Amino acid sequence: MFKKVILASASPRRKELLKNIFPSFEVVPSNVDEILPEGINSYDAPQYLSKLKAFDIAKKYPDALVIGSDTSVIIDNEILGKPKDEADAFRMLKMLSNNTHYVVTGCTLVFGDKSLSFSEKTAVKFFPLNDAEIEEYIKTKEPFDKAGAYGIQAKGSLLVEKIDGDYFNVVGLPIAKLNKYIKLMSST
Repeated sequence: MFKKVILASASPRRKELLKNIFPSFEVVPSNVDEILPEGINSYDAPQYLSKLKAFDIAKKYPDALVIGSDTSVIIDNEILGKPKDEADAFRMLKMLSNNTHYVVTGCTLVFGDKSLSFSEKTAVKFFPLNDAEIEEYIKTKEPFDKAGAYGIQAKGSLLVEKIDGDYFNVVGLPIAKLNKYIKLMSST
């Protein structure tokens, strides 16, 4: 049904995961300003941003299925974005140490005049980390392009005691749920 599929994200992890549904698709990252409305709930922010991205790209490609996505790491209602520097990465990892946080990914599908949005939430518990362990992880440079200053799919996996929910959501795309929504959209 979909002659053209576009991922509105530059994330290499999302691109790799989407290949499980679509062997070929285009990557057209959105450059929309990711400004959240005043007072938005932290857990609603990823879905809101996924809509902004998907509709931004869908305007340029009205005949394509556009997939927008955004992932947030949330602890105590604070959204932890990508760290600005080593000190910021240290601060975030210290917050996550010996705590449970939530990874929420919002996804929006746009095809013509139809759209569907959803979110997936996964609980992630970190082991207790001492300062030396945090500094050692920061030296890998892995934290700097990832929300919450860690990547579960690489060396960051050593920080994680357990997860409750969709592992692929923590990587950046809840692929099984996304597949269900794509099938739903193609049947309507």
